[in-house]
Amino acid sequence: MRLTKMSRSGTRAIFDIAYNSVGLPIQVKDISNRQEIPLRFLEQIFHRLKNANIVKSVKGPKGGYLLAKEPERITVKDIIKAMKEPADIVFCVDNPAKCQRSKHCVTRLVWKEAAEKINKFFDSVSFADLCRRARSMGVK
Repeated sequence: MRLTKMSRSGTRAIFDIAYNSVGLPIQVKDISNRQEIPLRFLEQIFHRLKNANIVKSVKGPKGGYLLAKEPERITVKDIIKAMKEPADIVFCVDNPAKCQRSKHCVTRLVWKEAAEKINKFFDSVSFADLCRRARSMGVK
């Protein structure tokens, strides 16, 4: 599975909010600076995150974004899904009709099992977990 820049950046952005927010909205420009993600690209990411109910926006001069749920209830898999990433490592796992060999391909079963394990792992990692890891690493 190769994640796109959008999923990787979205994960870093949600981590940034979970790690740096003290109940106050965080502005996209601050996340952009800390995470070194281009502002326009990050705005596109936040549009998807808001549509997926992962973040909520606060309007006004001190506005920005907050997590829509506690960090314990948001997983890395949630971000990947919000970015509309394919969950499988090869196209034929998700859509066997696209491959003439899929009915008789033993390797397809390996790819399917690998994707299931990867997705299960991503679903097991919450942003509270990432915050704990960051604190133990001394991330500021």
